[in-house]
Order: sequence, then structure tokens, then C-alpha cells
Amino acid sequence: MVDTFIAADWGTTNRRLFLIEGGEVVRTEADGQGAAALAPADYPAEIAAIRDRMGDHPMLLAGMVGSSIGWQAVPYLPTPAGMDQIAGALHRMDDRTAIVPGLCHADPADVMRGEEVQLLGAHAAGLVPPDAWLCQPGTHCKWARLDGGRIARFSTTMTGELFSLLRTRSILASCMTDTVEDGPAFRAGVADGAARGIATALFGVRARALLNGAVDGGAFASGVLIGADVAPHAGPEPVHILADDRLGRLYAAAVSALGGSARLVDSRAAFVAGIIRLRELSA
Repeated sequence: MVDTFIAADWGTTNRRLFLIEGGEVVRTEADGQGAAALAPADYPAEIAAIRDRMGDHPMLLAGMVGSSIGWQAVPYLPTPAGMDQIAGALHRMDDRTAIVPGLCHADPADVMRGEEVQLLGAHAAGLVPPDAWLCQPGTHCKWARLDGGRIARFSTTMTGELFSLLRTRSILASCMTDTVEDGPAFRAGVADGAARGIATALFGVRARALLNGAVDGGAFASGVLIGADVAPHAGPEPVHILADDRLGRLYAAAVSALGGSARLVDSRAAFVAGIIRLRELSA
């Protein structure tokens, strides 16, 4: 059984902390102290403050804490990679504090930090089979292929960031003030994005508003982006989606609309299972 330790899912904007005892989460914290909010010199004090609150335990840190904008840039581990390879490449900041290295894919060039813990954790927890397509929607959506329980390859799409930019800085912004939800406008966007591609289909947001008085441009634009993202993967093999409930259901709806099948996976449970397995392998 794994010992008591503190795990961190340390993103660019936010971080989540878990106190894990005997393989069970007994305390959690979440805040806005992501890597972008801290300088490298801030981390020793942050680590000390976390231990003051959660106990003087070993720590295993995943995500952007190990990036060029985090505490220290930790070299990526190349794909294919599984839990054993990642556990063997943990970067030790001291004898009780380690950073998960993240993964890279050489051709085409791509990188991830933190997502690998969820992806492999989903398999470790028995939530996905050893050979599967996994999707992690978000600001930068990850698509990953598991082969034999290892991440064989992956790709990143900037779907969430593109939606944010369109909604705040583009000519389409005034047409995208509605709440995004699954419905006719979203499904129409999915079909258009899959059929015509992002660059052409997105102008339909403005055209629909001008010609039809449409007021659901945000849902349509979201559908276009997600539809184009999902289309290459909506085949006979299920897509396992690791996301919060709202975004996960939008992606699942898009997969279904394009003729595929989707299965929602608890991303928190996947991360916890992954970080526990890494601790077991490296302790």
C-alpha cells in the first residue's frame, strides 16, 4: 500500500492538491496559484506552506510546475511511454519532492505536462482498456492513443483557446454572447465544422446572424470547433473522454452526432489513480 503523500496537479492557471493516505484521498485543495502566478524563487516557500497546511509528507508534483514557466524545466520523456518509464524519470528536487517529467512526441512535434498522469491513470484505475483512444478536452485538447497501456502517440488541438479568442477578440464576438449548450445550433455547428473545416464554417456564425437573426452563435461556433476536432476520431472505436461534466457532454454529443460512440471518464479519479501508481513505482 502506498504511503501518505501530497500530490499536486499544477496547471498554468490553477492547481489542485491532494493529501493521500493508504491509497485514499483524505483532503483536497484547489486555488489559482498556477505556474503563471509564481516565479521559480517562489516555489520553496509555496512547498513549505503546503506542507504546513497538509502535513510534512513527501510530495509528487505533476503539470506545468515542471515547465519553463514553472519551478524548474524538467526534460520531457519521449513516447511511447508507460507508468514504469515515467516513474523512472521523475525529477527529484530533493529527497522528498519530485516532479513528473511530462511527455513529448517527435514527429509531428508535440508536448504534454500533467495530462499523462490522467491518461495512464485512467487505465490504471480500470476506467479504460489498454488499447484505446482518449480525449482530454480543454483549452488545449489532447488526443492520445493507448497501446498496451502505454501512450503511443498524441496530438494537441487549441480548440478551447480558439473559442475564447473568437468570443472576446474577433468580428464574431458580438454574435457569441449566448450560453453554449447541446442543441440544434451546436449540432448544426458540429456538422458544418466536420464537413467544411474551421476556417470556412466559422464565418457561418456571422452569416446566420445577418441573414436569419440567429442569436445562438456561441453554441454554433463551439459546435464548429468541436466538430472539426472530433471528426477524425468519430469511428467505430469508442472515444474515452476525460473532462468535467459540461465539456465532456458536449464532446460526447459531437462524437455521437458524427456517428461514433463516446464514454465519459472521471478525470479526477483518473489523476488520483495515476499519481498513486507513480508513487508506488517510485517510492
